[in-house]
Amino acid sequence: MARELNKLSAVMVKQAIAGKYADGLGLWLVKADRRTGKWVLRVVVHGRRREMGLGSFTDVSLKEARDEAEKWRAVVRSGHDPIKERERQRREQQKNLHTLADVADDCFEAIKATLKGDGSAGRWMSPLTHHVLPKLGKVPVADLDQVDIRNTLRPLRDTKRETMEKALGRLNIIVRHAAALGLDVDIQVVDKAKALIGASQYQPKHIPALPWRDVPTFYASLDDASVTHLALRLLILTGVRSRPLRFLHIDHIDGDVWTVPADLMKSRKGKAEDFRVPLSPGALAVIDKSKRHARDGYLFPSARTGVISDMTMSKFMERRGLEARPHGFRSALRTWLAECTEAPHEIAEACLAHKTGSEVVNAYRRTDYLDERRRLLDRWGHYVTTAKDEGASETEASISNVVPLRVGAGA
Repeated sequence: MARELNKLSAVMVKQAIAGKYADGLGLWLVKADRRTGKWVLRVVVHGRRREMGLGSFTDVSLKEARDEAEKWRAVVRSGHDPIKERERQRREQQKNLHTLADVADDCFEAIKATLKGDGSAGRWMSPLTHHVLPKLGKVPVADLDQVDIRNTLRPLRDTKRETMEKALGRLNIIVRHAAALGLDVDIQVVDKAKALIGASQYQPKHIPALPWRDVPTFYASLDDASVTHLALRLLILTGVRSRPLRFLHIDHIDGDVWTVPADLMKSRKGKAEDFRVPLSPGALAVIDKSKRHARDGYLFPSARTGVISDMTMSKFMERRGLEARPHGFRSALRTWLAECTEAPHEIAEACLAHKTGSEVVNAYRRTDYLDERRRLLDRWGHYVTTAKDEGASETEASISNVVPLRVGAGA
C-alpha cells in the first residue's frame, strides 16, 4: 500500500521525460520535457473531477508536493472544494496585507506630486491620522463598511464639520485607489456613510479678525523686535497667509519685491503659481530688522529647528487676550480696502492672492496688478504704522482723497 502511495522518487522526478506520472491517490507529475513540469492533484468533489495545480516541480520538492496533496485531500474529505478553499484563503491573506492604513499610505504616495509641496506639510493625511486611522487603520480595506465610517466620523458632525468632510473626501479617494489595486472594495461605501451620518445644524465659523481700526494699536504694541513680533508685523503689512511668511527666505526678496514660490501658495487642483508681493517701506524695515534672526536664510526661525509655527503667533495673540487670530489680518486688510479705498474688486482681491473670474478670463489676464497693489499696500502700511486711536477718522479722511485705481487692460 505504501508503495502505491509513493510511486515516484526524487531521482525519477528529476530525470523523467515528457509525460504524466502518478505518485498515488491523485497526485501526478506532468512533464513537458526534462526541465519543465508541474504537480497536479486530481480529486473528485461532489461527483465532479477537479484538477488543482500545486506548483512547478523545480520549485516544489516531491516531499512538499505530497504534504500539500494530503492537506487538500483533507479539505475534500470535509466536503469542500479545495480550489475554492485555496482562493478563499488567498483573499483572506490579501485582505490582511492591505489594511486601510496600508492603502492610505500607498494612495498618498501616488497622489502627493499633485499636492502643495508634495504634501510635505502633512495636511492631506491629517484628518485621517487624527480621526480615522486610530480606529480603522488596521481594518482590511475590503472589510470597511459604511457603519464603521459612520461610527468613526459622526462625532465630528456637529463640532468639526469641515474636518469630517475632508476625512470623507480622503477616504473616498483611498477606496477608489484600493479598487484600482484590484482589491474587493465597496466603491460606494463613503457615499453610504454620508447618508448614515446625515445633516446637522452646524454653521462654519469664520476665523476671528481684529477690526481694521484696531490694527494700528496692535501693530504699535509689537515693539520688542523678537521673531514673533516681527513676523506678525510683516504679516499685517503684506496681507499674506502665514505659511509663505513663516518660510520666507532671504533669496525670495529682490529689492522691494518678495516672490513667494508656488509651492508655498494655497492652491486648488495643483495650479499654484509664484506670487509677487510688493514691499512697502514699513515692510522693508521689518525685513531688515529680521535679518539678524535669520538661520539658514530663513528670516523667522523657531527657537530650536525649522521655522516659526502657526501656533506661535496664535498663542501670542491668545495670551494678549484677543479672540482674533493671525489669519484674520487678511480680513482686516480686505475690509479696509473695501471701506477706505476705491480699489476695483479685481485689484483688492489680488492683494490677497485671490483669483477672480473664470479660468478663461484668467488665461487672458496677463497681469498681477503689481504697481496698483504697491500703491494700495503703501497706503495700508502708512495707515497701520502712523494712525492712532483718536486719529483714525482723520486718517480715513486723508485716504478718501486719493485718486482711485483703475483696472488696466492687462491682456
